[in-house]
Amino acid sequence: MCGISGLLKFSGDARANIQKMNDRMIHRGPDDDGIYVSENSEVALGHRRLSIVDLSKNGAQPMVSHSGNLVMVYNGEIYNNKDVKKKLLDDGFAAAGDFRGSSDTEVLLEAIEHYGMKEALSMCKGMFGIAVYDKRNETVTLARDRVGEKPLYYGKVAGAFAFASDLGCLRVVDGFDNAINTDVLDIYFVEGYIPAPYTIYKGINKLEAGTFMTVSIKDLGTQTTTYWSMKETAKRGQENPFTGSSEEAANELERLLKESIKGQMVADVPVGAFLSAGIDSSTTVALMQSLEPGKVKTFTIGMEDKAYNEAVYAAEIAKHLGTEHTELYITEKDAKAVIPGLAHMFAEPFADSSQIPTYLVSKMTRDHVTVSLSGDGGDELFCGYTSYESISRIWGKMHGVPYPVRKVASSVVLNSPLKNKDIYRIKGTLLGAEGPVDIHRMEHETDPLTKRIALKRGTIPYKYTELPNGFLEEVNHQCMLMDMLVYHPDDILVKVDRTAMAVSLETRVPMLDRDVIEFAWSLPIQYLRDDKVGKKVLRDVLYRYVPKEMMERPKKGFSIPIEKWLLDSDLRDWAEGLLNKEKIRQQGILDPEVVEKIWTDFTERGIYRIQIWYILMFQQWYEEEFL
Repeated sequence: MCGISGLLKFSGDARANIQKMNDRMIHRGPDDDGIYVSENSEVALGHRRLSIVDLSKNGAQPMVSHSGNLVMVYNGEIYNNKDVKKKLLDDGFAAAGDFRGSSDTEVLLEAIEHYGMKEALSMCKGMFGIAVYDKRNETVTLARDRVGEKPLYYGKVAGAFAFASDLGCLRVVDGFDNAINTDVLDIYFVEGYIPAPYTIYKGINKLEAGTFMTVSIKDLGTQTTTYWSMKETAKRGQENPFTGSSEEAANELERLLKESIKGQMVADVPVGAFLSAGIDSSTTVALMQSLEPGKVKTFTIGMEDKAYNEAVYAAEIAKHLGTEHTELYITEKDAKAVIPGLAHMFAEPFADSSQIPTYLVSKMTRDHVTVSLSGDGGDELFCGYTSYESISRIWGKMHGVPYPVRKVASSVVLNSPLKNKDIYRIKGTLLGAEGPVDIHRMEHETDPLTKRIALKRGTIPYKYTELPNGFLEEVNHQCMLMDMLVYHPDDILVKVDRTAMAVSLETRVPMLDRDVIEFAWSLPIQYLRDDKVGKKVLRDVLYRYVPKEMMERPKKGFSIPIEKWLLDSDLRDWAEGLLNKEKIRQQGILDPEVVEKIWTDFTERGIYRIQIWYILMFQQWYEEEFL
């Protein structure tokens, strides 16, 4: 796990600016750094290294291919690099003695050299953000992994083409003057994050998952290619469903997860795992322990507030599995101390409040290991969210009524005094849904105040609109796909990557293995959900290792009592300082009247909207970057 940076056709001191970019993301790679500048200075590449595999200088970057034609900087891990290396040897592209070291970086670079970018990426299983300079063709190609585990930002800065693993790296480039992209604020204040390909800055984008972009050094023109599609993988899986029994499905899932976990446990540094009391992390740890001759190191944090504490249950699971378990009980003071650093950590507004406990568990884990496996992905791939069941139920009641009739009824309700009552406004909004995709989206935007926080109305459509209603036949599958396309890569994976890398901890997610994903999409819904109980097939695997009764508890989630804390004196003073009406008016970005109403509704009437945290995170980011 590392960080990469680059400048193409930069008119200033390229080497000095790459050094500044590298310094900005030292947390992503504290072990080493490197810079490459081409002879004509048109291409400058930077790298920060967190040494995981091949700790020697043989794994250092930027790395030049054996032919001398390609130069690569790379952030991530290729878990099947031994298989790729064997293919290179079998195909006669290299001899065993040709390899300088044992790093996956060298294997990946040679695979790109000999098979081309698309074929090389298609054969690799892993997480990555990559930049490859091709001297002969005068191009630089950027690539991102299938699901979006690793970040990669790019765009025009001071007339040059710039890219980096950390958005903050682009901001430190001399001459950076990219304005705030107010078009994305409508989406941000509904979702709490800014989805790819957009960022908070105009002219700067996120490279989308499963794609690579080739940039011409001559004119900085770009061409983007999709080498893997979650959308098409889901469609293909549903068109070719798994035909075995539910027990056979659990057998196959267990085999695939073990294969994935085995590959992701490989490292030349200590490896452990996050363990909550949930199905996903418990399954990951159970399978890790079944593969590990010694004791797997597991980590969890707890809270004194019982409504938010799962550490007791996690400890029971750890004891049953026989792991070497470490837990840390955090106080309100510990959690609140993280808040001032969030803006720098994420480099753009990001407001999933579980970012705080995720950072704290990462910080504690880093004291013991350098790599930690995570259970993320289980809810989206195996139908775990309760919202899926409710959307399916709502659509089941609605779909028999023709859309034109529902649309008229929706308009009548939303243009009548009934709209002033939450229950009727919500029902009226949902009546206007064309299908499950719309219901999923509308769940987040039934409050009219949400759409009025930003002064300028955005012009960017929701990414959900790229998925037509009925793309997948089954409603739950449709919702799962929406989350795998947007919420998972742009919220969950962002949260885990940024908080863990803030303390130089590499996180790996076995459930996001290509083969696991492709198998999951082939499963019929009855293998995933049984009435209101989701993740059925995953539970079937877990219950082979952990007693069912140990897992049948209400899920508390990885959350904190942010609503309660914001009423405490210290955090309330911090919040009210950021929400100062005159300050917001002078900024000219948010509507001060709307912000004031949202805050007073909370403090004087007890109406808490999640947008309070979204506004606070935006304001904190703004002050960090502009004041």
